[in-house]
Amino acid sequence: MEIKNQYVLITGATNGIGYELAKLFAQNGYHLVIVSRSHENLLDKANEFKKYGVKVITIAKNLFKQDDVFSMYAELKLNNISPEILVNDAGQGAYGKFQDTDIHRELDIVSLNINSVLILTKLFLKDRLEKGSGKILNLASIASKAPGPWHSVYHGTKAFILSWSEAIREELKETGITVTALLPGPTDTDFFNKAQMNRSKIMNDKESFSTPEDVAKDGFEALMKGEDQVVSGLKNKLTVAMSNISTDSMAAHRLGEMQKPKEL
Repeated sequence: MEIKNQYVLITGATNGIGYELAKLFAQNGYHLVIVSRSHENLLDKANEFKKYGVKVITIAKNLFKQDDVFSMYAELKLNNISPEILVNDAGQGAYGKFQDTDIHRELDIVSLNINSVLILTKLFLKDRLEKGSGKILNLASIASKAPGPWHSVYHGTKAFILSWSEAIREELKETGITVTALLPGPTDTDFFNKAQMNRSKIMNDKESFSTPEDVAKDGFEALMKGEDQVVSGLKNKLTVAMSNISTDSMAAHRLGEMQKPKEL
């Protein structure tokens, strides 16, 4: 394996899809900058990734907080590190009817899923434009393609990420910087537990969930090819195709039935 001497900055790299992406980059000779709230988790994963012969920089920051996002990139600049690749993976959801859910939790989710991504991408672009190269992978979701009752704020944030990713991709066409959106469907990670979705009917079909390894592989390959977006998994491609030919109200009804609590 050839060491690339290039850094990849990955949020959410200590578990799930972000962890599998970090592993793929390390296996392909990229140095890593990994970000998480837990210093302990970061050190555990760093020791694992270093086995591939790459450097790993750990930064313990709370990406729910805008100041932490700005200061994290400032630390990289102070150390003369300019990541060649940015992976915006960190994201969370909150389950329940919007009228019942905790608004403070949802504002935190908007901060993590949207604000932190905007800030990091802006800083990355300011850094990379003069260098004329770079790649960005944004975790959207098939949730970006349809309204999601019982999970409305998450779906809304991912719709924003997909639309915005496509827009800045067009703006960056002549710069040497590509933007790729990764659209997984339900994936076997800790996401549903954090979102308190274990009582959702969608969990009845857990055996059909994608593996984080497969999703990461699809995202990695699409990013390296400079593709605009990739829907991971055949079943999810079919779901997106159905959403594309449905009205929003039809898609919302179908998803509402799939995502409502098991007891209803």
